[in-house]
Amino acid sequence: MEKVTLYSLLDPEDQEKLWVSLCCPGWSTVARSQLTATSASQSSSNPPTSASRVAGTGICHHTQLIFLCLVETEFHYVVQLINHALKELMEIEEMSENVLQVHLNGLLQINDKIALKEITRQLNLENVVGDKVFGSFAENLSFLLEALKKGDRTSSCPVIFILDEFDLFAHHKNQTLLYNLFDISQSAQTPIAVIGLTCRLDILELLEKRVKSRFSHRQIHLMNSFGFPQYVKIFKEQLSLPAEFPEKLFAEKWNENAQCLSEERSVQEVLQKHFNISKNLRSLHMLLMLSLNRVTASHPFMTAVDLMEASQLCSMDSKANIVHGLSVLEICLIIAMKHLNDLYEEEPFNFQMVYNEFQKFVQRKAHSVYNFEKPVVMKAFEHLQQLELIKPVEKTSGNSQREYQLMKLLLDNTQIMNALQKYPNCPTDVRQWATSSLSWL
Repeated sequence: MEKVTLYSLLDPEDQEKLWVSLCCPGWSTVARSQLTATSASQSSSNPPTSASRVAGTGICHHTQLIFLCLVETEFHYVVQLINHALKELMEIEEMSENVLQVHLNGLLQINDKIALKEITRQLNLENVVGDKVFGSFAENLSFLLEALKKGDRTSSCPVIFILDEFDLFAHHKNQTLLYNLFDISQSAQTPIAVIGLTCRLDILELLEKRVKSRFSHRQIHLMNSFGFPQYVKIFKEQLSLPAEFPEKLFAEKWNENAQCLSEERSVQEVLQKHFNISKNLRSLHMLLMLSLNRVTASHPFMTAVDLMEASQLCSMDSKANIVHGLSVLEICLIIAMKHLNDLYEEEPFNFQMVYNEFQKFVQRKAHSVYNFEKPVVMKAFEHLQQLELIKPVEKTSGNSQREYQLMKLLLDNTQIMNALQKYPNCPTDVRQWATSSLSWL
């Protein structure tokens, strides 16, 4: 199956425009075949004051941009897009020989100290740094970039910094890393390009004033713009066998079947559901893979039923599946939390409140099958927290009583009721309690 990316969905003309967009105003335009020093800075309504290229690499100062990935575009597509552009960029000999890349991720480099160590590692400067002691973060970073100067000491090796999960770097103390990267990119010391990737549309609001003042305010918004008809077309193309497939007769029948499938109403309903949830093509690939797993020698062609069953697997709720493996006591506690949420309109609750709600249910029963000791109930409550079906509202000190720690349920009513319908051998009175109103409690 041919891999489809956001980049490959664009026609050649739009791909050229995207290349121009990838190049900041301070960057010379990267053409598909060669580097030129034209359109990006010339076509800009506000061209940069200095756009001198360094060592013919096309990277200049004032090169900062943020890719904003909107909700309907999965974040990994933006990463793929950047990697695709960099791959083609590095195929140009003078770029691959002169430009260094540093990839940082806000999920991994959780503070500036770790980020600096990662920069040092990726630039292969561990031996240069050695046991040197630096007075500040800025001094350390400047030393690293100074070490990249070429033998004649007149020009520096350009560096491209790519910051995944850019918004997480904005939560670092004093935003020191961002400030120094932006400050250096605006200075005449070292040619660097800073590219941030984020899904946060309010990213500029997270930046401190001193950081924002050094940012070029260059942003590129990305979103999947194709509609449902093109989504169906992609489905058909991904399912079809290529012309060079060795079994010509089978390929012809298979492709005819794929064409018929794409026109069936039930199949289009399945595709519409997936399209409405996400335009992510990986989701479509997963749907096709699960469907193709049902193809055998005795069942050589995919059917609409295969797609519908695969769709059910794709849309399976993982949290609901966890509920299926809970004990009856833990199910009862979740139902008690559900009633508390209904009664207090999603306000946080604590163990004591849940225990009292559970006791109301137990007291209504003539038998004592649900009459557990309080420590046992507490153990079940803690197990739900370990499974991340509930979570604390805020961090608490070790001195606080566990019974009164405020918690929040991470399941909604629909998930709970759907899980109970599929819960194996769920007691009737427990199911009735879940569906009952609060008036009788």
